[in-house]
Amino acid sequence: MREHQSKLTKAIKHLSKNDVRLREVIAQAGECTIKPHKKYFELLVASIVGQQLSMYAARAIFERFKNHFAPKMFPSTSDIINTSTEDLRKLGLSYAKIRCLKDLCEKIESKVIHLNKFQKMPDDEIINELIKVKGIGVWTVQMFLIFSLGRLNVLPLNDLGIKKGIKNIYSLRKLPEEEKIIKISRKNNWSPYNSVASWYVWRSLEINKNAKIKSVS
Repeated sequence: MREHQSKLTKAIKHLSKNDVRLREVIAQAGECTIKPHKKYFELLVASIVGQQLSMYAARAIFERFKNHFAPKMFPSTSDIINTSTEDLRKLGLSYAKIRCLKDLCEKIESKVIHLNKFQKMPDDEIINELIKVKGIGVWTVQMFLIFSLGRLNVLPLNDLGIKKGIKNIYSLRKLPEEEKIIKISRKNNWSPYNSVASWYVWRSLEINKNAKIKSVS
């Protein structure tokens, strides 16, 4: 963890030096809080449960999901596979998400997905493994890479928050397409810290929102 924190410190210095616009966001936002977690399975399940839901709805359904399997700390792959679709539906999960969860569990059990090897696997290999699961796309895996594995050089090109944040920070007339985001990243030398730059772009939206609330009040 200390090594990871050292990398974050280095990343912040690098981005502040190379990107004048982002430097202002960094000064307001403070320290980046991206850090690796080891509960890979739990975090993948949580990401599936939370797809296309508000933070509050996702949290409520995920808590019901965990409570269903109590007193276990968290269900195993076989627990989920052996739970009926009807019981999972009662927890608030859609049929599509149930299929996705069960497919994830089956692929882990059949060794199509190797969670125990993720820590040493490159990003593209992890993406290629996880998108084999029904309902998991590249964006979901990118969020997993950043917020679960703590990978520091991921650039989620199709994330709406990234597009909105970049539009504001760089005074663009419209939401940027993928090519424009890549161009901005390259021009401002975000690599090898694209994840950290993205985190600050997301934070810029929160900062702007809070500033607007204060100005109204």
